[in-house]
Amino acid sequence: GRALEEARNGIYLSTKALSRTAAGLTSEIETSLRSLRTDRIDLYQLHSVGTHADLDAVFAPGGAYEALVKAREAGTVRWFGVTGHSREVMLRAIESGLFDTAQFPFNPIEDEWLEAVIPAARRAGVGTICMKPLAGGAIRHHTLALRYELTRGMDVVIPGMDAVEQVAENAEAGRAIEPPSSGELVKLHAEKVVWGEKFCRRCGYCQPCPNGLNIPFLFLIDGYYSRYELRDWALARLAVLDKKFGDCAAWGECLAKCPYGLPIPDMMKDASKRVV
Repeated sequence: GRALEEARNGIYLSTKALSRTAAGLTSEIETSLRSLRTDRIDLYQLHSVGTHADLDAVFAPGGAYEALVKAREAGTVRWFGVTGHSREVMLRAIESGLFDTAQFPFNPIEDEWLEAVIPAARRAGVGTICMKPLAGGAIRHHTLALRYELTRGMDVVIPGMDAVEQVAENAEAGRAIEPPSSGELVKLHAEKVVWGEKFCRRCGYCQPCPNGLNIPFLFLIDGYYSRYELRDWALARLAVLDKKFGDCAAWGECLAKCPYGLPIPDMMKDASKRVV
């Protein structure tokens, strides 16, 4: 709020909330306006709508969508968005005609959205926001990946950044948006091949682990150790963790929570044998 207050009219401001009820979302919107020091949110997103039951709750009488409509009537919210990881649910949300934007994970590894969801968004005039454009840090060809996404139907990409240099690098990709060449596409395909089918998207929905494992970060360590052979990097980060691969008790709570159906306990067991 302090950072953007003076530049408010030069930006589009977006935020999101998990509330599924009108009362809950109304409270969230009020908190957003107060915390962000503004009188309006350009894009307010219903976050992590991952199941059909979630979407039903949003649209039900007294659901969160009612709060969005009232906020738009009051002038505090301009556009409505939805975020999620399920292609089926996101497709239904897009085809409902009730959202202005859809945000989902898309990158050269997670390209399954090209088949139905992105074309549906284009037909419906729904803006697309690309979360996890670098696959949670798994993709090494950063600028190339951003160009890929911005020329495959994504309107906005939102990479995480923790250094000024990364901001400059990402901005450069936006200045010259050209489709990847055939040779560059080969490089991106190699990124997908190296990670295989058991790829953790680091969405965090498996958390918290009842035994205290940082599941997404452990899988990132395994990937860099086993696939990119950055073993010193991986082992240095593994050393400072209280819980490691072998501490998985295989209670299975993560299995029900993973939106991608990954066999997490088995993957932990395999990684414990590799990362040594």
